[in-house]
Amino acid sequence: MEVIVYPGTINGTLTAPPSKSAAQRAIIIASLAPGDSQLWFPGSCKDVIAVIKACQNLGASITQSNHTLNIKGGITLPSGEISCGESGLGIRILSAVASTFSSEVVLTAEGTLRQRKMDSLSKAIIAMGAECITKEGKAPVSVKGPLKGGTAHIDGQDSSQVLSGLLIAAPLALSDVHLIVDNLKSIPYIDLSLQMMKSFGVEVKHEQYKEFYIKAPQTYKPSHITIEGDWSSASFLLVAGAIAGRITVTNLNPESAQADKKILDALALAGANIHVGPHEVTVSTSSLKAFEFDASHCPDLFPPLLALASCCEGESIITGTDRLHNKESNRAFTLYNEFGKMGVPVRIENNIMRISGCKIKGAHTESHSDHRIAMACAVGALRASGPVSISGAEAVNKSYPDFFEQLNMVINSSRT
Repeated sequence: MEVIVYPGTINGTLTAPPSKSAAQRAIIIASLAPGDSQLWFPGSCKDVIAVIKACQNLGASITQSNHTLNIKGGITLPSGEISCGESGLGIRILSAVASTFSSEVVLTAEGTLRQRKMDSLSKAIIAMGAECITKEGKAPVSVKGPLKGGTAHIDGQDSSQVLSGLLIAAPLALSDVHLIVDNLKSIPYIDLSLQMMKSFGVEVKHEQYKEFYIKAPQTYKPSHITIEGDWSSASFLLVAGAIAGRITVTNLNPESAQADKKILDALALAGANIHVGPHEVTVSTSSLKAFEFDASHCPDLFPPLLALASCCEGESIITGTDRLHNKESNRAFTLYNEFGKMGVPVRIENNIMRISGCKIKGAHTESHSDHRIAMACAVGALRASGPVSISGAEAVNKSYPDFFEQLNMVINSSRT
């Protein structure tokens, strides 16, 4: 699908979609908790739907009415193949969870997820006594328990999702689990996992995120949870307000553990006007200046931050490009390439991205099947000298299916 976004200003109020990070964690843990759980406003993006189907195939009973998921937890010793779609979080958590079962389970992937690394997860699962086989370090992932427990070492450099998966699976092990972690990135996502586990009755002790101690075996308890709004998706809308007018985004929790809440810090550094309320954020444009920001713990902010930096006077510096290699695309190169088409000078060296503010040009861009690339190009288009076309725009269905529809609701475009 190709979408054309015309330059223009924005003004209005939009509601942030549900957090797919929170929803996927909640769905999986609720599926493990014997009894009845309810999740309100889980959303309907592709990743959430993929995790729902996977948990159903693992034996959980999941029904939906209006905006509520009713989950009757309980796994029925599944076997065979379980598709995780294109959800990187889903396949990593479910591979760890399935390693606690006594029958063999094969977790499969679709799209670019088939090219993403799984070897650090498999090494940790094997270290705790279960079987785990990958295809040259990538999906499909074949696992067979039981997960005996004990100590495992994890390199958190590439993805915190591996640690999240092991933490969520650890209470199902036969004995206590001790996880030793080096180079952990995206710490807020670990906080999100720990908070969700606590909501279902399991607490984890840790020493400054370097060592984690989980008592096992334990049983998750059913819970009733409202899924909060997604700061990752909202970041694109907030940047749009900063560069092209004014926007209010509702359904946002300022106290959230989500990593991408840090977008507020970057917007403040750039000089945008920001008002934070109890459940909403308003951002409007101002005289934007270059900024320096470390995105090592929130790498999903790189795409909206690049759109923001393109409209700032001077050279902005964003640290953490090493985190972008194991994503839906090689995100650093893709951002360099696609924003380069729009005339934005981008340099990448030594874990740093340098962006010089400029007059953005109209161009034909491609998503490379990456939802965040599609949204970043759309936001940058608001300040372009001409229309920006985006091929593969359907990639937004992974996280924010209504993105283009909602953006059109607040754009006052000049179609030339």
